[in-house]
Amino acid sequence: MQLFYNPDIDETTESFSFDKEESRHIIKVLRKKDSDILYVTNGAGFLFETEITLASDTKCIVDVRSVTKSPEPKFRLHLAVAPTKMNDRFEWFLEKATEIGIQEITPIICDRSERKVINLERFEKIILSAMKQSNEMYLPKLNDAISFKEFIKQKNQGQQFIAHCEETDKKSLKEALKPNEDVTLLIGPEGDFSDKEIKLAVENNYQPVTLGNTRLRTETAAVVACHSVVFFNE
Repeated sequence: MQLFYNPDIDETTESFSFDKEESRHIIKVLRKKDSDILYVTNGAGFLFETEITLASDTKCIVDVRSVTKSPEPKFRLHLAVAPTKMNDRFEWFLEKATEIGIQEITPIICDRSERKVINLERFEKIILSAMKQSNEMYLPKLNDAISFKEFIKQKNQGQQFIAHCEETDKKSLKEALKPNEDVTLLIGPEGDFSDKEIKLAVENNYQPVTLGNTRLRTETAAVVACHSVVFFNE
């Protein structure tokens, strides 16, 4: 199934048109024509089966034939991850986490972060593309970059974890997880979290965890954490 995206439609929508860029892609590139069926999601769990009624490469119009709603996830997974020095590594994480089934992502700027500026628009496009490619009906939420200290002050539901490499008393993530509970998990930069950040997280009820016996890159650790939580809850 090839999936398209329109955030402005809901279960009451009967007909709608794609924007000029998407219309051109549908008609000129994919060579769709009148009466062809298109599957569309709004990123909020709905799948729309639609039929093309006007195959224009400037304004492709479709009628909604049926609507189905995917079950909501039994838990929410929120990863707060320090942006990597090389953008393509963080982009790889965004793509894979979306395919696996994450709900929310926050880039966090830490004491040892080498990258402190991100291209939010580009990141959003990568997440959207990954959602469509994997036939996901829920679009993960990507937040603005925020400092570690500011993030720690926020209220998050469910279990809270910080994954770090320091030799301290910590459980494996698998041992610490509880089924079907929301999870917020912090992943640090290439140089790991500072001692001060780890102390601050623990003071704010974040439980230290390990993701395994090997030292992982930031983006690898984030994908491993994402898969571990989703797999644990299946």
